[in-house]
Parts: sequence; C-alpha cells; structure tokens
Amino acid sequence: MPENLSIDVRGMTKRFGRLTAVDHVDLQVRAGEICGFLGPNGSGKTTFIRMLCGLLRPSEGRGVCLGCDIISQSEAIKRQVGYMTQRFSFYDDLTIQENLDFVARMYAVPRRRQAVRESIAGLGLEARKDQLAGQLSGGWKQRLALAACMIHHPKLLLLDEPTAGVDPKARRDFWELIHQLAARGLTFLIATHYMDEAERCHRLAFIAAGKLLAHGTSAQIIAQSRLVTWSVSGPDLPALAAQLRGRPGVEQAAAFGALLHVSGDNPAALQQAIAPFRAPPCQWRQVESGLEDVFIHLMNQVPASFT
Repeated sequence: MPENLSIDVRGMTKRFGRLTAVDHVDLQVRAGEICGFLGPNGSGKTTFIRMLCGLLRPSEGRGVCLGCDIISQSEAIKRQVGYMTQRFSFYDDLTIQENLDFVARMYAVPRRRQAVRESIAGLGLEARKDQLAGQLSGGWKQRLALAACMIHHPKLLLLDEPTAGVDPKARRDFWELIHQLAARGLTFLIATHYMDEAERCHRLAFIAAGKLLAHGTSAQIIAQSRLVTWSVSGPDLPALAAQLRGRPGVEQAAAFGALLHVSGDNPAALQQAIAPFRAPPCQWRQVESGLEDVFIHLMNQVPASFT
C-alpha cells in the first residue's frame, strides 16, 4: 500500500445468504483526508464500514487498512480505529467523565486518568464533565461519542451518520472540529445523508445497492455525471414540474426553494423537452448541477428492485 493511503481495499463484498449487501467495492482514502460516504438507507454503507474495522469478515475482497491486512490482521486494525455508530451508545446514568473513563478501561489506555482529562479538554467538555450523559443535548452527546472513539488515539475515524438529529449549529461546530483533526493527520470515512456535509468533505464515494457508483472530489463527480441542469423561476412551478416529468430527456424536475431544477444527461433531448415551456412568465437559466442533482441522478441508475 502506498504510504499516503490509510485505506486501500479492492473487491470488498459481503453476502448474507442470497443478499449481497456490499458488491465488489474498491476504495482508497488518503491519510489526513475526509472521505464522505453517501448512499440511501440500505445501500451497504454501514456493512462496508464494519468490514473495514474488523467487525464483519468480508465474503470476498482484499486490501489493507492502516497498513494491516483486512483479513488476517483485523484485531490490529481495531486497535487503530475509532468507530462512531449511528446510535448514542453510552450510559445515560453515568457522567461524561465516567463514560470516558469506562471506555478508556475497555481499551486499556495507558495513564487512563490523564487520557480522560485530555480528551475532555480536547473536545471542549470541561464545563459538562460531571453532567449525566442522559441529560445532554444531541450536540453534546455527539461530542461525547467523538471523544470516546478518539480516547485510544486512533489513526482512522469511521463515523456512521454522526450528525443525524443534531441542530444546524451543532453540526457546523462538529465539522469545524473534524477539519481541525484532519489537519493534524487523522483520516475520516463519514457516512452521511446531508448534501451540505458532503460538500465539506475532501472526496466522496457514492454507493447504492451495494455498488460503488462514483468516487472523487465533488467537482470530479459532478463533471463525470455529465448532467445538465436548468433553473426555472416563475408562477405555478409545481404544475410545470408535473408537465415536465416523464418527457423524453427530463430525468428530474425538483423544487429547490423558490426555483425548479430540471435536469437530464442528454443535452439535446433535454433542450427539445423544455423548448415548449421556455416562454414568459417563466425564466430559464442553465446552471451548474449540484451534488443533490447528481446524487438523485446516480440513484436513478439503480434498478428499482434494489432501492
């Protein structure tokens, strides 16, 4: 594995009976990089993450994570990875400090009490260290969970939809913290549904029905999609959208605030489809496709039986 790659895996596959949850996925993530892992519910994101950190054994595939073989050295990987699950999984009737002390014991962290103090200070938890975890808001629970998965000084953090149910300010603060940690050399693979969060990542991986559909920077993925998008303003846009949907060349007609986005990957067919509607009072303007437009475009490529 090249020295600058924290994750370099090929053909990662996981089957549960007849169900293939992850289907021959290749993924490379550089050290110090924030990689956003996007996909609908049931797409295979969580299964892939669990294979990476040694909690599930792949049915097929090979590669290395943090310099360790994903099959034969899964225990060594676990010691170097922090995994933040979707659900808050700490003891509500213990304080922040007590929860962190418990996790430090589980990892047999040297100089445990000092490590707990440093973790509390590093995540800005000093003022709440004696507060019961069950009394914390979503944003503070999130900080506790992040502190816990970092207490053993991992090199890679796997975060599974870490900001679900968290208010916008707490989400922004969380991402500021993530970028600070990445600047120090930590690597992140973050599963998320939020397009604004995806735009904060260095690179993205789109997965659906267990298959990796796209991987690269935000700009690269948008360019690779070859999606053309028109923005429309004017009266009665829901009625216009209904008329456009299903016309040859129109793949999407979706509301974006006070505007309508009309997209397709065949420019000539799209132009022909919208031509009868390009008259006042509506105003049409071609715009760059956004990540959400591309995300839906990629999802539309997946057979309906898999979504």
